[in-house]
Amino acid sequence: MLDADIQYLKGVGPNRALKLQKLNIFTIGDLLNYFPVKYEDRRTVKKINEISEPGKYLLKVKIIEKPKHSRIKKNMTIIKAICKDDTGFITLTFFNNDFLMDKLIVGDYYYVFGNVKIAFGKLETTNPEVEFADKDWKAGKIMPVYGLTYGLSNNEITKLVKTALETYYDSIQNILPEEIIKEYGLTSKKSAIKTLHFPSDGKEYSLAKKTIAFENLLIMQLGLFNIKNNLSNEFSDIKLRKTELSEKLLSYLPYRLTNAQLKVIEEIKEDLKSKKIMNRLIQGDVGSGKTVIAIYAMLMAVSSGYQSSMMAPTEILALQHYETIRGCLNLAGLDVKAEVLTGSTKAKEKQEILTKLKNGEIDIIVGTHALIEDNVEFKDIGLVVTDEQHRFGVRQRAKLANKGKSPHILIMTATPIPRTLALMIYGDLDISIIDEMPPGRQKVITYVITDKEKTKAYNFIKNHLDSGRQAYIVAPLVEESENLELDSVVEIYKELKSSYFSEYKLGLLHGKMSNSEKEEVINKFYKGKINMLVSTTVVEVGVNVPNAVVMLILNAERFGLAQLHQLRGRVGRGRHQSYCILVNESKSKKSKDRMSILKRTNNGFIIAEEDLKIRGPGDFFGVRQHGLSKFEIKNMVTSVETVQRVQLLSKKIIAENPNLIGNDYRNLKSEIMNLFKDDIVFN
Repeated sequence: MLDADIQYLKGVGPNRALKLQKLNIFTIGDLLNYFPVKYEDRRTVKKINEISEPGKYLLKVKIIEKPKHSRIKKNMTIIKAICKDDTGFITLTFFNNDFLMDKLIVGDYYYVFGNVKIAFGKLETTNPEVEFADKDWKAGKIMPVYGLTYGLSNNEITKLVKTALETYYDSIQNILPEEIIKEYGLTSKKSAIKTLHFPSDGKEYSLAKKTIAFENLLIMQLGLFNIKNNLSNEFSDIKLRKTELSEKLLSYLPYRLTNAQLKVIEEIKEDLKSKKIMNRLIQGDVGSGKTVIAIYAMLMAVSSGYQSSMMAPTEILALQHYETIRGCLNLAGLDVKAEVLTGSTKAKEKQEILTKLKNGEIDIIVGTHALIEDNVEFKDIGLVVTDEQHRFGVRQRAKLANKGKSPHILIMTATPIPRTLALMIYGDLDISIIDEMPPGRQKVITYVITDKEKTKAYNFIKNHLDSGRQAYIVAPLVEESENLELDSVVEIYKELKSSYFSEYKLGLLHGKMSNSEKEEVINKFYKGKINMLVSTTVVEVGVNVPNAVVMLILNAERFGLAQLHQLRGRVGRGRHQSYCILVNESKSKKSKDRMSILKRTNNGFIIAEEDLKIRGPGDFFGVRQHGLSKFEIKNMVTSVETVQRVQLLSKKIIAENPNLIGNDYRNLKSEIMNLFKDDIVFN
C-alpha cells in the first residue's frame, strides 16, 4: 500500500507528482517519511499589547473596516486591512492576493500568523497566513515546515501529508520487532510518523524522533555489519607479501614517517599477507601523510606481481596524486610504470592506456570515475585505493573491485570522525587512524571576526593577492533550498567582482555546475589564472593549490566544526604562511565557543570530538554516502547514547541471528535489503 504511486493520492495528480519527485517523493511511503525541517509553535495566541519587539506571532483579531484595495504598479496590487483585538490595533498588508477581498469581512474574527513589524508604535504584518477563527485548523497547534521546491507551498505539502495519514495510517507497519520497541522504550512506527509531522508537545515529539532515529541507525548498522561479515568470510588468492620496493621508497624519503604512519603500515601489511580480503579505511587529518602510506601499499602489490589503482573524486586531485606517485618513484629510482586516466584523457591516448593496462604493462593506474567504466580491464589487479571515501558509494567501490579476483581495498579519508561514531559510519570497514601530524607542518592561523569587520578582511586578502598569492571565499550554506544556496554564491560573486575585487580575476564554483565546468574553474585556479575562488562547500574536497593562502568563510556559524576544519585544510599547503578567517554573525555564546575551538587547535580529531559534544552526532551522518539518497538520519540523531545502544544491539543480533530469521525480523530484513540492495547477502 505505501509503495503506491504518489500521483494517485487525493489532491496530487500527474503535474503535482512531478514537483514532488524533485523532493525524491515518488510513493506514499516517501511522502510519509518526508519529515519537516522545523516547526512553528502556534499554540499561544498573543495579545497585540504583548508584542514589544518584531517577530512571528499568532493573533486573534477582528476586521474593523472594509479592506482597501489598490494597484501600485502594473503587476502589483495591495490590500490593507485594519484589525483589532481588545488590547490594540494592527494593519494586515497583502501583495498580489486579490482573492482575499471577498474573504476578509468586516466584523468577522480571524487567526493571523506572520512576521510583525513595529514602526513608530504601529504594528503591521505583511502577507500573513489568515484563517477563520471558527475553523482554526492550524491555530493552537505546532505546525510543520517542510523543505520546498519551486511550485510547491508548505500549505500544499502539509495538506497532502494529512491526507496520506488519514488514508494510509493503518497500513504503516512496525519495522522493529515488538520486543525491541518495548525493551528500548520506543513507540510504534505509525505513531512516530504521525507525531513527527504533527507533534502535540515536546515529550511526544522526542519519543517519535528517538524511535525513527533508532530504527534508521539499526537498519544502517546491521546492513554494514552484514557487508563486513560477508567480506571477512571471503578469502583471496592475492597475497601481497613482498616489500622490497616499498622499503626502498622509505629509505629514499627525505623525512622519517611518524609513529602513527608506521603503525598503520603494519596494520596494512598484516591484512595484505593474510588470507582475508583487506577492506581498510585510513582516517587521517589533512597533511597527516595518508598518500605515502597508500603508495607503500601499492608498491607491495607491484613487488608481488600485481597491479594497483587509485581512484580520486576529481580530475585535479587524480592528477595531483599521479604527480606525487611519479615524484616518489623517481626519488627512489624505481622502475614502476604509472599512468593517469581521467574523463578528459584524449581518445587515442586513452586507448593506448587501456591496452597497456589489459596487457599488464602498467603497474599503477590513477584516475577518476573513468576507472570504473566497463571498458577498463586489468591483467591482474591486487589492490584498489580510493581517496575521499564519502564521495564514493559502496557500489562504486565494488564495481572497481569486481575488475579483479577479489583485490584488496584501501580507502583514505581526511574527514575526522569521533571514535564514538566511527564504527557506526564505517561499519563495513576495518579502521586505521593517523592521529599524529608530521613535525614542522605549518599551522594555519585562524581569526574569528564579525560581519562589520568584513571590509578589513577583504583588504587583508587584497594584500596577499597583490603579492602573488591566491585566496578562497566560501559562501554561506543556506538551509532548506539548493536554489537559495546557488543564488547566494552567485550574488556574492557578482557583488565582489563589481566592487571590492573588480581589478582581480575571480572564479565561481558551486554544486549546480557540471563536472566539466567545475574542473575547468579548478584547473584555472590551480594554474594561477584565477586570483580568488568564490565557492560553496564543493571546494571542500579535491582542491590542492599550494599558492592559496587565505580562506574566508562567510556565515561560519552555519557550518559544522568538522566542515569548517575541512575547508581550512584547503590552505596551508605551500611554503607561505596561511590564514583562515571565520565570519561569525551569531551573537550566541554557543557559536562563540565553537569558533574558539577552531582558533585554539588545528587537530581535526579534537575538533570532531568537541563538535560532537556541542551539536550532537547528527551532523556526522552526512559524511558517508552509500548512494542511498533517500536514507536520511542526519537531522534525527541527537544522542551519542542512542548510537552506542544501537551498536551494542546490532552486535548482539548479528551474533545470535545473523540472517534475521523469523517473522519478527521480516520487515527489518526487508528494509535493510531495500536500502543496501546488491551489497547485502542473507542466507
